[in-house]
This record gives sequence, structure tokens and C-alpha cells, in this order.
Amino acid sequence: MSRMPRTTIRPPAGEAVPRVRRGYFECRFGQLHVHHAMPPGGGFEEGTALVCLHGAAGSGRMFRAFLTFLGRDRSVYAPDVPGCGESDGPEQPAATAQYAAAIADFLDTMRLRTVDVLAQGAGAVLAVELALTRAAQVRRIVLASVPPGSGAAAPGDFGAAAYPWRERLARVTQPLLVLRPRDASWDAGARVREAQPAARLVDFPDQGEELFQSVPGAVADAVRPFLRG
Repeated sequence: MSRMPRTTIRPPAGEAVPRVRRGYFECRFGQLHVHHAMPPGGGFEEGTALVCLHGAAGSGRMFRAFLTFLGRDRSVYAPDVPGCGESDGPEQPAATAQYAAAIADFLDTMRLRTVDVLAQGAGAVLAVELALTRAAQVRRIVLASVPPGSGAAAPGDFGAAAYPWRERLARVTQPLLVLRPRDASWDAGARVREAQPAARLVDFPDQGEELFQSVPGAVADAVRPFLRG
């Protein structure tokens, strides 16, 4: 377990900052709204693409500042999960597997052979489901503010309240990094190792729920070495 410092490293003066763009893509529930950043040079030497999944009652907008840091060396996508932000949602209540399949529709549209997945809050159940159902496609996983477990999530949580979180998490085989800000999920983050003993933990004890908005550079500094493998 490691601890991140209070300060974050600023990008070198004059370094190009990726522009965050938005677009719409088709998925099984209709249109999926996606925030996106990519290396300014637009070359082919970038790292594996990263897909960022927000928590309940959020949107991909929460990752906009973070995208400008990670987008310097890889393409980064932050969709509004169906039913959130500007994305169309299911007409009837949907299970976690259906939400994850809608994100997989986007991966197929983009023809992304391999991706890393980062998820915050209830988005963790989508990341785990993708890791299991798209095992050959999902390479590494980063979870922040993990949910406490089945039956404890809030309404509009992508089916997380009925999702067998611990059982599914234990079946994940991809390398896993857990970010722990000092929020309601602080203890739950440490308990991830009960299901995944090899998981790496990085603590942000001076940060709370707004981790990706308050210190996006520090989060990028923690995530980038893990994604490089």
C-alpha cells in the first residue's frame, strides 16, 4: 500500500494539453454520450486506450480534468453511462450486465481490441462485469471509491444493489489497482484484498469524494505507471 503526496506534479511548461471532445455513439439503449481526449500528436505510439466509468448519479464530465493528463499518452474515453448525463437510458429497469453490455457496444463500435478500465463508485460493478465478460479485451482495471457490497448501493446505481459484487470480483484475473480517497468507501477499498489479495492499493488520505476533480494530476501520476505495466 502506498500513499500519494498532497501536491501534484504540473506538466512541463509548453507541453501540449489534449483537447477534451464530445461525441455520440450508438449502443443498445440508444445514443451514448462520450467525453474523449487523445495525444495531441495523434500518432500510433500511444498506450492502451483507457475507458473511465463514473458512479451513480454522475456523468463522464467528472473525468474531464483527468482526461487532459492521461490523454497525453493514450486515448481516454469517459462515457455517460446509459441513463446518466446526456446518454439515452433503458426504458425498463436494467441489470448490471445490460449496462456493461452497452459499454461493450461502444468498444465494438470503436474497434478497440484491448482497453484498460477505470471506474469510480458504482461504476466498479460495470468494470468488473466487463473484465469477466470481455476478459480478452480488458487488460487492467483501476477502481476508486469501491462500493461496500451487494445490497448497500443507492438507487440508479447500474443494478449494483443486486449485483454479487464480492463473488464476481473474486473471479477477476486482470491486474487490479485500487485508489482510496478518504470517503465513505475508505474501508471498503482495503477489503478488496479479501477477494483480490494481489490488488495494489494507493491511498489519498487528504482527499475526499472529488478525487478526480481536486487532484487529477496526482491521480494520473498514480495510475500511469500501473497502466504501463
